[in-house]
Amino acid sequence: MPTSRRRFLTGSGSILLGSALLPAFGTTLFARNPLRFSALDKINVGLIGVNGMGWSNLTALLKIPNTQCVALCDVDANVLAKRAAELKTPVKTYGDYRQLLDNKDVHLMIIGTPDHWHCLMMADACAAGKFVYVEKPCGNSVEECRLMEAAQKRYSSFVQVGQWQRSAPHFRDAVAFVQSGKLGNVRMVKSWAYQGWMKPVPVLADSTPPAGVDYKTWLGPAVLRPFNANRFHFNFRWFWDYAGGLMTDWGVHMMDYALLGMKAGFPKTVMASGGKMAYPDDASETPDTLAAIFEYDKFNIVWEHATGIDLGPYGLTHGTAFIGNNGTLVLNREGWYVKPEGKKMEEVPLQKVQGDSLLLHHQNFIDCIRNNKPGDIHTPIGEASKTAQVCQLGNIAFRTREKLAWNNEAGQFNAADANELLKASYHNGYQLPKLV
Repeated sequence: MPTSRRRFLTGSGSILLGSALLPAFGTTLFARNPLRFSALDKINVGLIGVNGMGWSNLTALLKIPNTQCVALCDVDANVLAKRAAELKTPVKTYGDYRQLLDNKDVHLMIIGTPDHWHCLMMADACAAGKFVYVEKPCGNSVEECRLMEAAQKRYSSFVQVGQWQRSAPHFRDAVAFVQSGKLGNVRMVKSWAYQGWMKPVPVLADSTPPAGVDYKTWLGPAVLRPFNANRFHFNFRWFWDYAGGLMTDWGVHMMDYALLGMKAGFPKTVMASGGKMAYPDDASETPDTLAAIFEYDKFNIVWEHATGIDLGPYGLTHGTAFIGNNGTLVLNREGWYVKPEGKKMEEVPLQKVQGDSLLLHHQNFIDCIRNNKPGDIHTPIGEASKTAQVCQLGNIAFRTREKLAWNNEAGQFNAADANELLKASYHNGYQLPKLV
């Protein structure tokens, strides 16, 4: 394995794109787009991955004046045709995202694909000069996350990651309250996702891909396996080949606010325990029950998740709680409140959610593009990468069943088996983007 594959890349240089086939689509991918947009200029949008969250993102973004969708891309021709018809305006459709990238009419690209495609597509889009909105988690490994940061820096790209709660006013207000010091010394932060709606993933036999599905392209850099309906569309989240389960699916939302509120970087140590305790015989691989502890110098962050249960901490399905000497602030998508510790501070009643947070997130990105202010992006790739990496560390602690010490300067654990899980593993002729 070349040295560049073994080290995490933090410098600058040229970028080699993710597939050896990419140059066949032209040279425009290697020239950064210098366009600037006024408030009246149309911003043309292309969407890759038109099902689920990708479609939700496009629907929100198109509510913003002077934006229009001009291209859709998906490996499932059935979903692609359905979404093209729903738009009710002419769009170009593609089965291969590299062809979409070569379309000079596309200014902004939304990546709504499974997690294992995020790194390649974002790096390629940055090299192509596109503005990029990429779904969370930004990468499917620590190595991918760091490469995505490097690609954005190399091309000075505008990149917004789909951790949309950073644009929610009540989340921002809650963080300001935490950082005001009114809670006193915050020694413990809890983040959680209890998902009562999640039922067992039934065991299904392998089968042929549905008509119209380019399964080989869907797999991309993932391990070559026979098609199984359990691994396709939504349920890809519960298989290590493509994602990291609830730890990265919901963790990057709730842990993001734990890290943001505490101004925290990477932990000193991490340990985790859990497994398939709710549905031990179902088809999923990732744990349906997990507790992880991230140790910092003066506080701990605890992550919990459980499927089939709705009553999580404080009776909530999801949230983040900052537990201080004077009181506890509890925050989730519905709002936030403060419960005092005795009479040490005033109670703060529920401060409810304000507005459409997903729309606000896209509005923030469009405003940054029009004003040429990348520094105002609410979820820049560097911040999203840090959160995704911390969540990946929790998964690695679970998979190794070890308490792991993290050396952030070296970008490594104190255990060789854990360090192997930091790396991305690409197959089927695909390669990681490399800086040379």
